[in-house]
Amino acid sequence: MLGPRTAEDWTVPAGPLEWTCWQTAPHIGHDLLAYAGPLAAQPTDAYLPIDLDVRPTASPAEVLQAVTACGGLLSSALATANPTLRAWHWGPCDSEGFAAMGVAETLLHTYDITQGLSVDWLPPAPLSAAVLNRLFLRSWNSPSAWTRGPWA
Repeated sequence: MLGPRTAEDWTVPAGPLEWTCWQTAPHIGHDLLAYAGPLAAQPTDAYLPIDLDVRPTASPAEVLQAVTACGGLLSSALATANPTLRAWHWGPCDSEGFAAMGVAETLLHTYDITQGLSVDWLPPAPLSAAVLNRLFLRSWNSPSAWTRGPWA
């Protein structure tokens, strides 16, 4: 959706956000990396002390390459994660939760960027529904949700 639009002005606000489209894209990459890291390191009580730093001189196409790389890291971490794995994200989170959070961030902020670029696009309804179900409905309706946290 965004790749063909890299020649457009990415300095405009990303929809209702205070960030520009350019600033919002690295945020997606940051979150994908932030979800991949715990799957690999399996911290139990804190976030990893890492961050994504995209050079301010990077073009929109280069930023999207960085986002794609971070998505690939999350995908690889998910593919090798033990199904019983729990890692830190506001409490214990399973690999399916990290996957859903990555999809949610990607859909939400791609929508923000498309709004900034005046592109008529909506996140796919079935995928959005699956993410909402995983992150909120299934988690909060679970009998042990209050002891495990919303992501477990």
